[in-house]
Amino acid sequence: MAAYTRIRFPAGFWTGLRQLGIAPEEVVRKAGLPLTIINEAVVTVPQYISIWQSYSDIIGDTANGIIKLTTGFETVHFPPTVLAAYHARDYRDALTRMARYKRLCPPESLLITEEGDDCTIELKWLYTEQSGPAMLIGITLAFLLELGRRGAGQPLTAKSVEFPHLIGDVQLLEAYFGCRVQIGGRSNKITLHRSDLHHPFVSYNEELLEVLTPVLDQSLNGHQRSNSITEMVKWIMKRSLAGGCFNIQTVSGELGISNRTLQRRLHDEGTSFNHLLTQVRQEQAREYLANPSLDISEVAFLIGYEDQNSFYRAFRLWEGVTPSNWRAKYLDTNSIN
Repeated sequence: MAAYTRIRFPAGFWTGLRQLGIAPEEVVRKAGLPLTIINEAVVTVPQYISIWQSYSDIIGDTANGIIKLTTGFETVHFPPTVLAAYHARDYRDALTRMARYKRLCPPESLLITEEGDDCTIELKWLYTEQSGPAMLIGITLAFLLELGRRGAGQPLTAKSVEFPHLIGDVQLLEAYFGCRVQIGGRSNKITLHRSDLHHPFVSYNEELLEVLTPVLDQSLNGHQRSNSITEMVKWIMKRSLAGGCFNIQTVSGELGISNRTLQRRLHDEGTSFNHLLTQVRQEQAREYLANPSLDISEVAFLIGYEDQNSFYRAFRLWEGVTPSNWRAKYLDTNSIN
């Protein structure tokens, strides 16, 4: 699964909408997405952002929507990554787990800094150059405080909250966070009282953590190993080549980044878009040619060539023989006597 393009979407989100009296179908339609996405475990980055923007548009005031969903989301519907935080030993352990396992659910990441009397958590965005919808940003930060309130069983407050852009009724948010909310700042962040991090969680469940933690850590390790932009680009290429209408804009658009950023990241990994395109076409050509039921013209189409002659020329450069000769040799070598 492509980590850069696919995001795990909790089924509990749709349940939370229903609790607010909002039909998931209404949100999906407004987002311009197929209704089947309600039952999908993963979505693309653009779909993810569209869903949140749609919810924001339907609910109206952003601040109201943030508070309603944050406080109304029942713990029974928490995904495993959040359950591991909710059942942590104390607030510090919970926040650490939230930041750690957030890596499994991009495009957001959480950076925690403790200094003096402050614990600051900044929300950053991965793989995309545009910030997410204000509703998503607000809910992400609000839930970090909500997590502490529910886990510790105390009405904790924040020291300060900062958003770069207008985020609805600021007074409503200030009443929820219990502190000043600054609009027009340079980042999305919440600052907590560092002393609150020592609060033990009444929801602490050692037995459940012993089950959840190894599974989540294993998933995280696998996620990080596959988190190469090169592998993500190749994955997109393999399922998008057919038909010939394929270029760098196709990939960068699905990743939610600019062409220039994509080229830079590929360069950092020692490759280029054109090199990967050639590599994928060569790999796919071999795979398709190994299937005798596919005509040569079909193989050319499936790997993105509009005419068979162009495919023949390219394949001879790769393999030194024509596609027909390669297939004949392959089938002869792999035939069962």
